[in-house]
Amino acid sequence: MTRVVEQRGLYFDELEEGVIYAHKPGRTVTETDNVLFTTLTMNTQALHLDAAWSSSQPFGQRLMNSMFTLSTVVGQSVTQLTQGTIIAQLGLSDVTFPHPLFHGDTLYTETVITGKRLSSSRPGQGVVTMQHTGRNQDGTVVALATRTCLMWTKEAHAATVSDH
Repeated sequence: MTRVVEQRGLYFDELEEGVIYAHKPGRTVTETDNVLFTTLTMNTQALHLDAAWSSSQPFGQRLMNSMFTLSTVVGQSVTQLTQGTIIAQLGLSDVTFPHPLFHGDTLYTETVITGKRLSSSRPGQGVVTMQHTGRNQDGTVVALATRTCLMWTKEAHAATVSDH
């Protein structure tokens, strides 16, 4: 019989507070990414779409849509931390963008688990708080976000999967 290994994130019990989880590879962002995301989300901000107008603004060029940056920062953490082990995202807070991301920049993300506790109302589940930090290729922080998730414990998830 052939053994199958399925990609998954980490369970509540496997996540360690204070550990830096570095998510690789990075993601080089493009003009196409920016235009597609901006138009799909109906964000017609000229800072994302109008090169001529943006050239006269303080950064001298178009900026990547900050919601794209946030989505990519969270997305880069999924395969390593939450793929198949998350039940729900409970919230995002303290989101900041201290420096813009530009077309052609490469975004790298790391995550630190800042807190975790077993749920008092949902046996076999736990609440995990994580701090995502996105940096460009020069190491400049371009995004910070605190994310809270409801996660499976390994034992409880195994019991749920075997029931089906």
